[in-house]
Amino acid sequence: MKIPKIKPIDKLIENNRKWAADVVKDDPEFFSRLSNTQKPDFLWIGCSDSRVPADRITGTQPGEIFVHRNIANMVIHTDMNLLAVLEYAVDHLNVSHIIVCGHYGCGGVKAAMTRHNYDLINKWIRNIKDVYRMHRDKIDYQTKPEERLNKLIELNVEEQVMNLAKTSIVQRAWKAKKAPEIHGWVYSLEDGLIKELCTVTHKDHLDPLYEFDDL
Repeated sequence: MKIPKIKPIDKLIENNRKWAADVVKDDPEFFSRLSNTQKPDFLWIGCSDSRVPADRITGTQPGEIFVHRNIANMVIHTDMNLLAVLEYAVDHLNVSHIIVCGHYGCGGVKAAMTRHNYDLINKWIRNIKDVYRMHRDKIDYQTKPEERLNKLIELNVEEQVMNLAKTSIVQRAWKAKKAPEIHGWVYSLEDGLIKELCTVTHKDHLDPLYEFDDL
């Protein structure tokens, strides 16, 4: 008798059922408690790369991190998806911390360093090219291609942190409740560790051109 081969998509459903059963076994009230409310302290803006799951690498549980992911963890001022997530997290969930987490070896950043045509993706990674252009001296100072890539990855995270600080959403929250703090991190695929790059809070000042005076 031939045993039917399990499809990869069916394996996900099987894994889900086993996971749910294990959770209930350890904590019978887990799902009823979680379904009534969510009060995460953190908003995670990370890369869509499947190797960088926010909960796994931070050891957090469902309900603890509100997550937005896109190619190369970008914060673009015309991205309504990102802005809607940001506003909901800041104004309604009252998160205390926003984390922008990149990762070394990021394919999106690597693509932005080339002159290749990636069709629609060009429009997204053009924003990373702008970061490269603004910091070309710091990046090209590195001697090895991998070092140049990882330097741009770090600088890109720092720029996205500043892009968050430039939004009226964050500045309004800073004025009203002196929160959230914004953190720039980068994750290493090679050892699983996070490197802290920068933190920006309500006490920090931007170029006055980006600071709203009527919030």
